[in-house]
Parts: sequence; C-alpha cells; structure tokens
Amino acid sequence: MAHERLEFDMPAPADVVFDTFHYHVWRARWDSLVGDARVVGGAPCPFVGAETENVGHGWLRGLSMRTRFVSFDRPHLAAASMIGRSFPFDRWAASMRHRDTEPGRSVLIYTYTIEAGPRALRWLLQPIVARAFARQTRRRFARMHAFLAVHAQEVVDWQRTQHGSARA
Repeated sequence: MAHERLEFDMPAPADVVFDTFHYHVWRARWDSLVGDARVVGGAPCPFVGAETENVGHGWLRGLSMRTRFVSFDRPHLAAASMIGRSFPFDRWAASMRHRDTEPGRSVLIYTYTIEAGPRALRWLLQPIVARAFARQTRRRFARMHAFLAVHAQEVVDWQRTQHGSARA
C-alpha cells in the first residue's frame, strides 16, 4: 500500500482553489488526469454521500473510477474513497485540505492511499502504480496552479454569481 501527503502552493485563496477542483465546470479546463468527471445525479459539484464517475484523460482514457465522498466541507476539506475496484487499483482514497497562507495564496494538501491489484500481482504492480500515480498527481496540480495563475479572477467572478460573494 502507498500512502503519501503532498503539499502544493496555490496562487489563489483556498475557496477559489477548492471550487476550481470540485466544480466540474472549472475542472474540465485544467485537469490533466481526469478527462470526464461527473456527479451521479447531475449535481454541479460533490457533497457528502455523492458518488462520482471519473474517466481518465489522454492515454489514461481506459481507466475509470467511481468514488463516494465521505467529507465535503467547502472550502476546507473534501475526501473520497473508491467504490469497488478499478484496475490498477484495489483501493484508493484521498483527501484535500485547503488553507489560506497569505492574501491571494493558499496551500492544498493532498493525502492519498492506494493499493494496486489484483492481489496476486501486487508485488509487481504496487511500485509501478505508486510512482506513476505520484508523478501524475504532481503534474495534475502543477496544471491547476498554472490555470489559477491566469484564471483565478474568472473563478472569483463566477463564485459571486453562485454564492453571492467571492468568500461565501
């Protein structure tokens, strides 16, 4: 089993970063790991108990995963775990914590646990899957950082129409 905690400095406040990840209208514009993500039932973003369907992007298009959100406390914390299995994962769970660090900046703390499968091949797959997942996760959040560096104000303007204010 691989367990890792990664921190990413973000060029936007925590609520902007949170919404940029969890509202699929924004995520579709920057996410390099997931090509199609949607909440089952059509909600614009997850909530506690929500299930999501996620299909890989690019060469990962053949991978898909269904998750259930166990925590969703905007703009501080979201956590989900995989439902069932999805090769190459037997288990997957992750959380994202967001914290403002200074005006206009925040840190995103991404913690995950993955276990490769099938069990008979875990000894071979686990190191490969762990390395690939860590690399893709770093790449993914670097793309999010680059997106926010250019488009954070668009998200703030959108938030005003959704939540009544940028810091709702």
